[in-house]
Amino acid sequence: MQFQVALVGDYNESVIAHQAIPEALRLAAGAGESIEFEWIHTSSIRDAAADLAGFDGIWCVPASPYASMEGALEAIRYARESRRPFLGTCGGFQHAVIEYARNVCGIRDASHAETHPNAAAVVISSLACPLVEQNQEIVLEDEGKLKSAYGAERITEGYHCSYGLNREYESLLFQKGLRPTAHSLSGEIRAVELPSHPFFVATLFQHERRALRGEIPPLVRAFIDSFSSPN
Repeated sequence: MQFQVALVGDYNESVIAHQAIPEALRLAAGAGESIEFEWIHTSSIRDAAADLAGFDGIWCVPASPYASMEGALEAIRYARESRRPFLGTCGGFQHAVIEYARNVCGIRDASHAETHPNAAAVVISSLACPLVEQNQEIVLEDEGKLKSAYGAERITEGYHCSYGLNREYESLLFQKGLRPTAHSLSGEIRAVELPSHPFFVATLFQHERRALRGEIPPLVRAFIDSFSSPN
């Protein structure tokens, strides 16, 4: 069986996560599966429904700020509303939160501190302790796809980021279905899921880096499994 994955982001061969993602997809493919992928530059997205309709899954990849924040947000919105399997990592997590804040929670000016530090609603803000090339222990919540994928209560994964969810907005963001499913040991949110969606998972950590050690990233395997699941 052949599947097509859209990698939404601005490809840069020097970005470690971009090096890891093709290998993660290759390693995670099951017997009899062929995973094809295409890098979709954010500036090329004009009509997400038309641009992304042919893909089985959409992965919003690391390395923001993106050339087009609006292009990334439109891709995420399309995945959410069309119930297309969605995976976001690092910048993909940050922009999945912003998209949900704007289009579901009504925070129309939800923004990112990296690009709009003086915005009225900075939903993604600077981390108190940047996680650039850092590993961190993470607690996974019960009944989430993350915990199901890993089969463990605690994991350790790598990061390359300086921004995360602004805790001032947690009460607003998690009133309409979005759910936090991974936390640092000190309680900061490190992943979110949308339980009403067949597969909508976004992590601040870059689990795809496991592939560079020859390991199958469990969440990438779960992402691929969702392609053949009924919506």
